Amino acid sequence: MISSSKSRQLKLVTALIETFGFSPLLASATAFLLLMLGAAAILWVVLSAPPRTITITSGPSGSSFQRHAEAYQKALAAHGVTLKIIPSGGSLDNLQQLQAPTSGVDLGFVQGGLVGDDKAPPGLVSLGTVAYQPLWVFYRGTVRITKLSELAGQRIGIGADGSGVQELARALLEANHITEAPTTLVEQASDTSAKDFQTGKLDAIFLMGDSAPSSTVRTLLRLDGVQLYSFTQADAYVRRLSYLNKIVLPQGSLDFGLNLPAQDVALVGPAVELIARKGLNSAISDLLMGIAQKEHGKPGLLAKRDEFPVPVKREFTLSADALRFYKSGQGITYGLVESFWLANLINRLLVAIVPFFLVLIPAIRFLPVAYRWSVQIRIYRCYRPLLRVERDAATPLTAAQAEELLHRLDTIEAEVNALKVPASFASQFYELRNHVAFVRNRLKAAMPA
Repeated sequence: MISSSKSRQLKLVTALIETFGFSPLLASATAFLLLMLGAAAILWVVLSAPPRTITITSGPSGSSFQRHAEAYQKALAAHGVTLKIIPSGGSLDNLQQLQAPTSGVDLGFVQGGLVGDDKAPPGLVSLGTVAYQPLWVFYRGTVRITKLSELAGQRIGIGADGSGVQELARALLEANHITEAPTTLVEQASDTSAKDFQTGKLDAIFLMGDSAPSSTVRTLLRLDGVQLYSFTQADAYVRRLSYLNKIVLPQGSLDFGLNLPAQDVALVGPAVELIARKGLNSAISDLLMGIAQKEHGKPGLLAKRDEFPVPVKREFTLSADALRFYKSGQGITYGLVESFWLANLINRLLVAIVPFFLVLIPAIRFLPVAYRWSVQIRIYRCYRPLLRVERDAATPLTAAQAEELLHRLDTIEAEVNALKVPASFASQFYELRNHVAFVRNRLKAAMPA
C-alpha cells in the first residue's frame, strides 16, 4: 500500500504533469524542490527559536555590574528566559571571558579603554553604551590636592588584576610619571583595599563601580580626614585619553543635609558598554535592549533620565540588531501579544512564510501563463509550414511537385505527433492533427491522375 506521503507526492507530480506538461522526471524534481523549500522553512522556524538560557559575566559581589546583571536576570525570568550570572574581577576579566571561545559567556559589561579602536575583537559587538563608570580617587589629608602627581611616594590601592580600575589607574598614574618607587602600587581587591585604606595601611585608593560596591564609596565619603579627589585637569585627561568622559558630581547630591560633597566634584571615567558575542539571537537582543532601557534609563547621580542606553560607536562595532532596535523598537508583534515566546513564534512564521508566498504566488500565477504561451508557440510553429504546403498545393502540380509536397507534409505530421502537450491543450492538438489531415486530402485531390 502506498503511504499517504507518497500518495500526496504522486498527486503533486501528476498535477505538475497534467497542468504544465512536464516530463515525469522534471515534475518529480520540481515537486522535490517544493517539498525541500517547505521543509527548509519549517527547519528554519525551529532552529531560529531564541535560547531559553543565556550567560552574562558581571563583576564582584556588590559591584554595579553585579547589580545590573541581577536586574537583567529578574526581568528576563519574567519572559521565561534564564540568565546565568558568572561573577568576575571586573571589566578586563569580562572582556577576556567574552573572547574565550569555550567560556560559554554570551554577554557582559565592558568599560572603555581596554581595547584600541583598531584592536576591537572581531567576534564581539556592542549593544550600546549603558552608563558612565566614574573613577573615585580617595586620599588622606586635610590639604586638598589639585593634581594626581601629588600622590607620588604614597601607598596607593589600584584594584585587583582583571579589574577595569587597575587598567585605568595605571594609565593615569603613568601619565603623571608615577610608575616606580618610592610610590607603592598595591594590587588587591577593592573591598580589601577599602579596609586597608580605612585602617591607614594605604594613603590613597582608586575605586570604580565595576569592582567596588556603591556602599563603599558612600562610606569613604563620610570618613573624617578622607577627601575625594576632584580632577581639576579633567578636560585635559579627556582629550589625552579619548575613551574618558568628564563627569560632574553636583554639590550635595549624595547628602543634602550634610552637603556631601561640599562642592561640585569633577570626575573622569570611561563609558560602559553592553558587549555580546556575534550571533546573539536577534529576539534575545531585542529583549535585552528593552530591559536595558528600563534599567539604565533611570535618573541617577551621574546621568539624566533616559540618557542611557545610547548607540554611540566607541571601540566595538555596534550590533545591527541593536541599531534596528534603537530606530524602530522591538516590533509591533511584541506590543500586541503579551507572551514573548508566542510573539516571537509569530514573527518567525511570518519571516519564513511571507517571503515564500511572495515568490510562490506570483510564480503560480505567471507560470501557467508562460507555459500556455510556450505550448501555443510550439503549435503555431507547426501551422506555418502547413500553411505553406497548402498554399503550394493550390496550383496545378506535376507528379514530382506533388511528391515533394507529400514529403514535406509527412515531416510536418511527424513533428506534430512528437509534440508533448498537457491535457488542457488536447483540443488544440487534435485540431492541428485534423488540419494536417485536411491538407493531405487537398493535396491528394490536386495530384495529377
